[in-house]
Amino acid sequence: MTVEEGLPGTRVVLMGDPSHFSVRGGANPHTRTRWGTRRTVDRELAIQQWKRLKATLEDLGVEVIVVPPDPAQPGVVYPANAGFQSLVDVPQPRATKVFTLANLLPTRAGEKVHYRAALAEAGFRTREIDERYRFEGEADFFPAGNLHLLTHGAIERQRFVPAFGFPPWKRVYGFRTDALVEEVLAPMITPRDILKVRLTLEAHYHGDTALCAFGPGRRYLLAYRRGIDPGDWKPLEDRFGDDLIPLPEPDAQRYAANSFTLTRGTESFLVMPAGVSSELLGRVQERGVTPITVDVSEFLKKGGGSVKCMIGDLGAISGGG
Repeated sequence: MTVEEGLPGTRVVLMGDPSHFSVRGGANPHTRTRWGTRRTVDRELAIQQWKRLKATLEDLGVEVIVVPPDPAQPGVVYPANAGFQSLVDVPQPRATKVFTLANLLPTRAGEKVHYRAALAEAGFRTREIDERYRFEGEADFFPAGNLHLLTHGAIERQRFVPAFGFPPWKRVYGFRTDALVEEVLAPMITPRDILKVRLTLEAHYHGDTALCAFGPGRRYLLAYRRGIDPGDWKPLEDRFGDDLIPLPEPDAQRYAANSFTLTRGTESFLVMPAGVSSELLGRVQERGVTPITVDVSEFLKKGGGSVKCMIGDLGAISGGG
């Protein structure tokens, strides 16, 4: 894999090669049928959609580093879980940026070695955190306005349990990031504050499926109220005020919050999943941000991840690389 040095202000991201994309662990509600069986991916369609998203980003001036495929690790197509870069919006030479690798759930733990290798080859440094903490990277820890949001929920052993109804069982999925990891992450982003937000819907198991900060300074926030603990909704309202945009149910179900924000000079863009409502697109445009929609439905319907899940944000790279 050859990666050219970023130009001044170049945005750099990770994407994972989709050649082996499939449902292996079935670790979120989108990956399984009502009977609990794993869904089957239309890989040809998925590859076409992946290429279109990559081309869209490159048309916006984004440098895409591709994580090589591994048939044993189909989840590398979702590198938002790879970890996080603490100064993502601060332009720096890539050699000075440090990427903190995530501690993924067991069925995806093998991806770490691939992310580490791809980042090293691209000239980025990495570090790890104590494996006692479950933490799934920028999918649950990301900047919003002048703070970082840390989303979390109960860490469950994924399993089938008896249930009333038909079929007479259900699968427990749980969430992906332990709130206790705050003590490890806080020093990495000082002096920025952390606002913890507890998630409530297993279908929105990462924070980036229920919340999206976008626009200049990431000042605006798309938020899915039903996916967030009622006790944590008020602090979001207090922090963001009129800049908070509650997501209607249909848009939330299409993972409208799973969008990728990009500000380039005086222009801001929001790359969103195709199918979101014209009303929501209008609300984004009213804030001076250009929405761009891309169809990645195969990744959502079969794997439980949309636009942002497919992008690991390495941030802005200043001149010299």
